[in-house]
Amino acid sequence: MKFIQNQLLKKESLANVKELLEGKWLKDSSKLPLLFEQVIKPHNRVCLEGDNQKQAVFLAKGLCKVNPQIVNSLHIVQSCLSLPEHVEIFERGIASKVDFCYSSGQGARVMNLAAEGKIEMKGIHTYLELFSRYFLDLTPNVALLVAEKADRAGNLYTGANTEETPAIAEATAFKDGIVIVEVNEIVDELPRVDIPASWVDVLVHSPTPQLVKPLFTRDPAKIDEVKILMAMMAIKGIYAKYGVNRLNHGIGYATSAIELLLPTYAESLGLKGKICQYMVINPCPTLIPAIESGFIKTICSPGGEVGMNEYVRAHSDIFFNGSDGSQRSNRAFAQLAGLYAIDMFVGGSLQIDLMGNSSTATIERMTGFGGAPNLGSDINARRHSSDTWLKAGAEYAETQDKSLLKGRKLVVQMVETFQAAGQPTFVEELDALTLQKKMKMPFPPIMIFGDDVTHIVTEIGIANLLLCKDLAEREQAIRAVAGYTPVGLAKDPQKVARLHKRGAIQYPEDLGIRFSDATRDLLAAKSIKDLVEISGGLYNPPSMYRDW
Repeated sequence: MKFIQNQLLKKESLANVKELLEGKWLKDSSKLPLLFEQVIKPHNRVCLEGDNQKQAVFLAKGLCKVNPQIVNSLHIVQSCLSLPEHVEIFERGIASKVDFCYSSGQGARVMNLAAEGKIEMKGIHTYLELFSRYFLDLTPNVALLVAEKADRAGNLYTGANTEETPAIAEATAFKDGIVIVEVNEIVDELPRVDIPASWVDVLVHSPTPQLVKPLFTRDPAKIDEVKILMAMMAIKGIYAKYGVNRLNHGIGYATSAIELLLPTYAESLGLKGKICQYMVINPCPTLIPAIESGFIKTICSPGGEVGMNEYVRAHSDIFFNGSDGSQRSNRAFAQLAGLYAIDMFVGGSLQIDLMGNSSTATIERMTGFGGAPNLGSDINARRHSSDTWLKAGAEYAETQDKSLLKGRKLVVQMVETFQAAGQPTFVEELDALTLQKKMKMPFPPIMIFGDDVTHIVTEIGIANLLLCKDLAEREQAIRAVAGYTPVGLAKDPQKVARLHKRGAIQYPEDLGIRFSDATRDLLAAKSIKDLVEISGGLYNPPSMYRDW
């Protein structure tokens, strides 16, 4: 029995397209669908690179044009379903199964197709789960990737938005899969080599530029007084209390408000050099004032951000940059840092139930998880300690009346009691449970389990779940900060009063914060234009954010 079948199949497939290629380069980009029909077989596992930010758009459009009689029943294994084409391949019968992490703006279409039986959801993963399975049971037979530049030999430069390209390429190339890469620019000499030519089988010169979305840009002009109040409470009631120095911020205006309050409010509390020095986060523009004021020492980035490349280049002490000066992001390593190295995760959610379970899946759409479950989990495999981790663990151990065996990661959900559309954030039961039944899933699509959540911050106050002795107390602490939602109105005033006395619930006045103090004057930058000026002109925001 020969154990080189994958190797033989790869050689046969590449031999079939030899006439379409000049070296490794596709001679005529219009022949891309024909290339796919020769190298992609029915039932193959295919990773069509859809990262958190960058997308292999040209390859995605080409895959949609193949003949479904020739290429069909594909098993898609990719992190993000972001483009319309990512869903169209299921509508056309080219693909039938999917293992993914996040569906972004395609969430409603994905859910509808799954309900119609046109998509078989094999699994909704965290990023690290899916990347890990690339090296076990979900290794792609074909990977369709994207790079910013390539030289004639096929070496790749992926630039600031390297993200997960290396993980996909390595898993595929070293298991005799076929790696096809769309490239924006062909050059004689690369700034640096991010992926060697030996990992690449076919290159396609894309006539359209690489699509990268500004997912992590938040306009300070949209940060209102409510978010500033919440940021003040978080800084004084959590960041300062536990001395949080290693952390991740999720995407949102509340966390952006915290970032913009670091050089003003946090510094006025004497917290510079004591909090927020090491972060796992994309180069968010709202971090510029904190970086310039000397708050932040190191940023480990899962990806890049549109308009921030030159700023990052000029701050190599902060970011991980190559010898050419440009950023080298890596989603897999950043997610590992978020899982093991940080002491606190701060994120948001669309729904939170009475136990603190949270989900972004609603009856209308299935978005998936991305990296939040990794970042927002209290990992039992951690063996190194920190003051923050031990302090949170001691607080929990004392409440539960047991000896301190380990610390705790702080997992903070920061939400307003009502969403922008007027829907309550706090619910008796998550929509995720309804979706589980509707989609016949083995368990509900919960993003972060309540067992891992330590604090919930709303405009009402902070619920410290570490200080809750049992599930009944946890429920009342959550109801106490749920405001005028039906969940909040059903709280037991006497039980809430006892929790407040113990410190499990803190209101702004308990922290010495007045509502009148929460003004936009505290923001280190009040507009995108301010961020540009503070950056010394290095930040170049997309046109959609320019109003001058």
